[in-house]
Amino acid sequence: MKGVVLGVDIGGTFTDFAWVVDGGLSLFKLPTTPAPEDGFLAGLKRLPAGRLARIVHGTTVATNALLEERWAKTCLLTTEGFRDVLEIGRQNRPSLYDLFCERPRPVVPREWRLPVPERLDRRGRVVRPLEERAVREIARRIAEGGIESVAVVFLFSFLNPAHEERVRGILEEAGVRVPITLSWEVLPEFREYERTSTTVITAALRPVVEGYLSRLSRALGGLGVEAPLLVMQSSGGVAGTEEAGRRAAALLLSGPAGGVIGARQVGLSAGFSDLVTLDMGGTSTDVSLVRGGEIVLTPEREVAGRPVRLPMVDVHTVGAGGGSIAWTDPGGGLRVGPRSAGAVPGPACYGRGGTEPTVTDAHLLLGHLPRARPLGGLPPLSTKLAEEAVGRIARALGLSLEGAAWGILEVVEATMERAVRVISVERGHDPRDFTLVAFGGAGPLHGATLARKLGIPRVLVPAQAGVLSALGLICADLVHNFVRSLVAPLSELPPARVNRALQGFRRQAEGILAAEGVPERARGYRPAADLRYRGQAFELTLPLPDRPLTEEDLAELGERFHREHERNYGYSVPEEPVELVNLRLTAVGKTEAPGLPEAPGGGGLEEAVIERRRVYFDGGWGAWPVFQRERLPKGAEFPGPAVVEGPESTCLVPPGGRAHVDDYGNLILEV
Repeated sequence: MKGVVLGVDIGGTFTDFAWVVDGGLSLFKLPTTPAPEDGFLAGLKRLPAGRLARIVHGTTVATNALLEERWAKTCLLTTEGFRDVLEIGRQNRPSLYDLFCERPRPVVPREWRLPVPERLDRRGRVVRPLEERAVREIARRIAEGGIESVAVVFLFSFLNPAHEERVRGILEEAGVRVPITLSWEVLPEFREYERTSTTVITAALRPVVEGYLSRLSRALGGLGVEAPLLVMQSSGGVAGTEEAGRRAAALLLSGPAGGVIGARQVGLSAGFSDLVTLDMGGTSTDVSLVRGGEIVLTPEREVAGRPVRLPMVDVHTVGAGGGSIAWTDPGGGLRVGPRSAGAVPGPACYGRGGTEPTVTDAHLLLGHLPRARPLGGLPPLSTKLAEEAVGRIARALGLSLEGAAWGILEVVEATMERAVRVISVERGHDPRDFTLVAFGGAGPLHGATLARKLGIPRVLVPAQAGVLSALGLICADLVHNFVRSLVAPLSELPPARVNRALQGFRRQAEGILAAEGVPERARGYRPAADLRYRGQAFELTLPLPDRPLTEEDLAELGERFHREHERNYGYSVPEEPVELVNLRLTAVGKTEAPGLPEAPGGGGLEEAVIERRRVYFDGGWGAWPVFQRERLPKGAEFPGPAVVEGPESTCLVPPGGRAHVDDYGNLILEV
C-alpha cells in the first residue's frame, strides 16, 4: 500500500481534510479550534491506519496576524536618511476625498526604524562604506529593547548585497539571536517602498509563522508522524516548513490559493478551462479567475492596507460567508458582514450560544437547509433559534420572517456580485465567457442565483465542494520564485549577463528542491522577464526559453513585447526603446495529483429523492424535491427547482435551471 497523502485547510470556521490512499479520495471537515493546531491534530487521529507520505497544509496564521496586528516586535535597519520610507510610501491616499481617512499604522514604529551610515549608488557601487561601529551599537539596543525580529533594507542592495550581509554577520557576532531578514533575499527588486514594506512584513510575521509551524511539527512528531509537512504559498505552490517560515509574507493567501487549485483541477476534468472560482466559507468569500487552464497571478497586492510585492494568486476577498452577521445601520438599511459568528459560537441555529442572525440562519428558515437531519458533522439545526435571531431583523425592518431572511441573502449576494465584477469586468473579462465554480460550505447555495445576476451561463458544483480547498492542497506542486532587478535597455544588454543571473537562480532552486526531496526528473524551471517602455511605471512579464539566451533571443523578446503591449493595452510604440526591468525564475517540483474518483452508475433518479420540502425562493413558497447527492448516478439530469444535499455542502437548483451529473459526480447547472 502506498502512503497516505493528506491535505489540511484551516479556515475561520471549519478545518477541512482530504486524503488519498491507493487512489481513493476521502474527505471530512471539523469545526476550527481557537488554537488551529488542535483541530489539525484532532482530525489526524480520525485517519485510517497507514503510513503518511506527505502532509500539505493551508493556513491563515500569517493573514490573521497581519489583519489583527499581532505581529512580532520588529526593528528596521535602513540607509541613513530613509527611515521614513515606510510611512511616506507613494504619497497616495487610500480614499481621495476623505479628509479624515486613517492609514494603517506602520508595522515598525519610528523609534525602531534605525538609520545605518552606509550608501550605494544606483549601480550598486559603494559611495559610503558601512560604519560597523554604528551597527554594533544598534545590536546593543536590539538586545535591550526586547526586539523579536530584525529587517534590513538598504538602498540599492538588490544590486550589491554586501552591506546587508555584513550587518547580519555583525548582529550575529554581537549575540542577536532573533530572525534577521534581508531585503535582497526577500525581494531583490527596485522600488524602495514596496521592497521595504514586503521585507518588514516578512520580518514581523516570521516569529509568528515559524513558531506555529514549529509547534505543529513537534506535535506531529509526538504522534509518530515522520511525513514531510509542506505549506501552501500565496503563489499556488507549496514549500517546506523552513522555506515557508523564512518567507512568511508568502503565506498571506495560503488558504484561498488551495481553493483555486482545486477548482482548476475539477474544472479541467469537467472540460472547462475558463473559470470564475467562488469559495464561500463560514467567514468570507474568495473569488478568482482561471484563464485557459492557468491560474491568474498578480505580482503585488495590498493586504490590510499594506503593499506586499510577491507573486500571488489574484484573489479578491470579501467579508461574506455563511456565518456573516446581519444587522441594520443607523439609517435603517440592512447590512450583512463583514463581522462573522465564526466557529464559536457560530450561527444561532447551531445552538452553541450564538444569538445574532447570520446567512446560515436565513437559509434554514427558507428551507434551503435540512431542519431535522445533521449537517456537515453538526447536530440538527434549530429552526426556533434561527427564528428568534432573524425575527429581530424582521421587526426592525417591518418585514415578514421570510422577507427578512430573503433580504439577508440578497444583500450578501450583492457583495459577492461586486467581488466577481472586480476580478472579471474590471480586468477586461466578460463573465459570460466563463463557468462559475461554486464551492466551500456555502458557495453552492448561492452559485446559480449569482450566475444569473452576472450573465454566467453555467455553474459547476464539484463533488467535493465543501472541502475543495483541502483537495487543492494535495494537487499542488512545490513552487519557488526568484527575481532580480536589472533595469537596462534590452538592446544594450549582453546575453551573458542575463544568462549569469538565470544560472544563479537555477543553482539556488536546485539546492532548495534537492533539500525538499524532489528528484531531478520531477523538477521544472520557467524563466521570464519583466519589460516596459522606458519611462513607464509598470511592466509586462513574458516567458523566456529554458536554455542559454542569444542576441537573437533578446531581439525576438523585444518584438514579442511590442505585440503583447498591443494586445493588452491597444497600442505599441516600436520606435521606443524597451527596458528589461526584472529577471525571474519559477522552479517547480512536480507532485502526482490524485485522479478524481468516478461517480457510481446505475440507479434511478427517484431513488436519490429523500423528501419533498417546503422551500422559499424569490418571493414564494413551493414544494421542492430534495436529492441526496451521493445517490445521484452519473449521467442523471433533472430540472429545477431542487435541493441537492451532500455531506459537506448543499446546492440549490433554481426554477428554470437544469442540473446534470458528470462522470466525476460534479453537478453542472445550466442557469
